[in-house]
Amino acid sequence: MVSRLILVLGDQLTDDVAALKAADKTSDVVVMAEVAEEGSYVPHHPKKIALILAAMRKFAARLRKDGWTVDYSELDDTENSQSICGELLRRAEQHGASEVIATRPGEYRLIAALEDCPLKVTLLEDDRFIASHKEFEEWAEGRKALRMEYFYRDMRRKTGLMMEGDTPAGDKWNYDHDNRKPAPDDVDFGGPMQFAPDETVEAVLDLVERRFGNHFGDLRPFWFATDQGQARRALAHFVKHALPKFGDFQDAMLAENRFLYHAVVGLYINIGLLDPLEVCQAVEQAWKDGDAPINAAEGFIRQIIGWREYVRGIYFHEGPDYPRRNGLNHQRKLPEFYWGGETNMRCISKAVEQTGAEAYAHHIQRLMVTGNFALLAGLDPAEVSEWYLAVYADAFEWVEAPNVVGMSLFADGGVIASKPYVSSGAYINRMSDYCKGCHYKVSVKTGEGACPFNLLYWHFLDRHRDRFSNNARMGNMYRTWDRMDADRRETVLREAEAFLERMSAGAVV
Repeated sequence: MVSRLILVLGDQLTDDVAALKAADKTSDVVVMAEVAEEGSYVPHHPKKIALILAAMRKFAARLRKDGWTVDYSELDDTENSQSICGELLRRAEQHGASEVIATRPGEYRLIAALEDCPLKVTLLEDDRFIASHKEFEEWAEGRKALRMEYFYRDMRRKTGLMMEGDTPAGDKWNYDHDNRKPAPDDVDFGGPMQFAPDETVEAVLDLVERRFGNHFGDLRPFWFATDQGQARRALAHFVKHALPKFGDFQDAMLAENRFLYHAVVGLYINIGLLDPLEVCQAVEQAWKDGDAPINAAEGFIRQIIGWREYVRGIYFHEGPDYPRRNGLNHQRKLPEFYWGGETNMRCISKAVEQTGAEAYAHHIQRLMVTGNFALLAGLDPAEVSEWYLAVYADAFEWVEAPNVVGMSLFADGGVIASKPYVSSGAYINRMSDYCKGCHYKVSVKTGEGACPFNLLYWHFLDRHRDRFSNNARMGNMYRTWDRMDADRRETVLREAEAFLERMSAGAVV
C-alpha cells in the first residue's frame, strides 16, 4: 500500500519543489501526467507544449534514476483521463492511496480543480519564490499604491544581491535610465544557446504535431533546453556573451534580429529548470568579476527579484477575478492579425511573425507594440490576455495576467501602473527599425499613410479624458492635445474611427 501520491506539475520540474521536499522516497509515489485539458484550455503554442512535455519526461526519468517511484501518464496513453484530477483518482485507485501532496499551482483555475478533486489534497506553498505570499501581503498592507520599485528594494535587502551592507551597489537602486538606448546598427551576439532535439524531444515533437498541429505557431525548428543541465549552459552562455550589452539595449527592437542581447531564460525559470536566485547570483558574479557593467546586472536582476516576484504577489493578492478585469470597458474583438493575419503595420507584423516562429518576444515588443496597440484600439482585455497566455512559452497565468491586464492594458484600474502605457509611433520609431519600409509613415499624423499608432494615441486620450486628464503624469499629453487646432483634432478622431471600423470589419489595415 502506498501512503501518499506526490503530484508534480509541468512547471514544477525541480527537486526543490515543496511537494517533493515533503515526500518520502520509500513509501510515496510521484504522479506526473500529460493531459489534454492542460494543453488546450487556451490554444497554447506548439513549442510551449513541446517544451513542457519534453522537460516533464526528462525530469520523470531523472526522478526514477534517483530512486523515486514515478507513475507517468503520457498524452496518448489509452487509460489517460486527460485531466489532472482524473489521473490522481486513477492512480489513487491503483495504489489504494487516499492522500495527495501537491505544490500550490500558479493558476487559480488549477488550484480550484485540485480543491474540488474528491481526494484529500494538501497544497503546500510554492517556496521556489523569494517572497512568500505572507511576506507580500505584509508588504502590501496599508499601502495606497503597490509600486514595484519599493517592493524591489526590499527584495534586494532580503537577498543581499548587489548590496554593500544596507546600501545598494553604486549608491543607486535603479539604473533604468542607462538602459534605454535605441537599436544598435550591429549585434555581436548570435542569440541564445540552441539545443538539437534528442530522442526524447523528437518523440514529443511528433506527438505535439499530431495533437496540436492546428495551434498558432511553428513547432519546428525546436531548440529550447529541456533539462536542468542544458538550461544552465544556456544561462552561462548569456552571462558570458550577452549580459555586458543587455542593459544598454534591453528596450531596443530590430526587425531581423529576434533576440538582440536577451537571455531567453524566463521560460526555464518558470518551469523549474533554473532557480531564480541561482540565475541572479550568476549575473551578480559577472558584475563582481568586472565582466558586466552595473546597469546590465542591476537591470537583469530587477526583472527577476523585482518584477517577477512583484507580479506574482499582485496576482494572488488581487484574487481569482483579476484576469477578467476590464477597468476601461474595452470591448473590441481581437483582430485576426494577432494570429498571423495580414496587416500593413510592420511593427505588429514583425512582432507576431517572431512570436509565431519562436514562442518568444521580449518585454518591449509585448508592452509597446502588441500591448500598446491593443490598449489604443480598445481591444477586449480577456481576449488579449488569452492570446498572450497562449502564444508565449514563458506564459503562465500568475505572471501573464498582471503583465497584460495590469501593465499593458490598464484593465486593473491602476493597481500596477500609475498611468496607461500608451505611445504614438514616435516611441516605436526611436527604439526600433520597424518603421523603415512600413506601409505607413510614422512622420505622417493625418491623411494618406498616417501611422495608426499616431491616430489611435490621440483617440485613446480623447475617449478617456474624464478618467485621465487629472492624472499628474498625463497632463502634458492633454495640454498638447488641447493646443491643437480644432479642425485637426476632428480630423484625427474621424480618421482613427475609420481605421477602427475597417479593422473590425476584417479589412487589411
